[in-house]
Amino acid sequence: MKKIHLAISGCMGRMGQELIKSVNKNRYFKIVSLTENRKIKGKILGLKPESNSVSAFKKASVIIDFTVPKCTLEILKIAVKQKKKIVIGTTGFTKKEEDVIKRFSKKIPILKAGNMSLGINLLMYLTEIASKSLGKNFLSKIYEVHHKHKKDYPSGTALMLGRGVAKGKNKDFYSLIGKKYLNKKSFPYGKKINFNSIRKGQVIGEHEITFSSGKEKVTLNHESFDRALYSEGALTAAKWLINKKPGLYSMRDLLNFK
Repeated sequence: MKKIHLAISGCMGRMGQELIKSVNKNRYFKIVSLTENRKIKGKILGLKPESNSVSAFKKASVIIDFTVPKCTLEILKIAVKQKKKIVIGTTGFTKKEEDVIKRFSKKIPILKAGNMSLGINLLMYLTEIASKSLGKNFLSKIYEVHHKHKKDYPSGTALMLGRGVAKGKNKDFYSLIGKKYLNKKSFPYGKKINFNSIRKGQVIGEHEITFSSGKEKVTLNHESFDRALYSEGALTAAKWLINKKPGLYSMRDLLNFK
């Protein structure tokens, strides 16, 4: 069996390290390139981490990227030149940056997800159904918790859930973004979707969306216990993407949620 040649960007980050562990347990992949934005002494799996460049990604069939938006866009420019497929797990993009990614997807296959977990993507699907079914009499708000090292807020997953609410209401997501709170003990509902982000300890990820009419409340939630579920999901995405044509895909496409 011919293995899929993989490049991992941000190899020294939390997700980069998890990806390396997961690849070592997966018979479908071979890591041919590791990149990092800072100098690293020594080698990892016999490979010396490089800066993002044409030569760094030359041997790869698929690039998996969990970095920061600026770095991701830099990698995409290289991927387009070399016609490489890319799985993006980076979060925190602006609307303008999202539009740039859409343009790149016309030239290469891109699978982008704010969360690679099967459970989270099911939660988003259920969020859309709840939003549509409960209607305009219900307000919604989103709560999320992550480790103290996570810089962006709301999390990419929280924003995914917000998109689910918007899709259920058949409205533009950006027109529904309300207030963004950080480390608040409680936060209110609003006419738009309010977010509250908690950053503490080593929490891998907790997400909760609540719908309320004032007379009743519906809550959907998800909790992650092992970061490996994200790296394994990213590898599943890379394997699925290998035979796809240019386009912008999501985990929902992979999971075939209608």
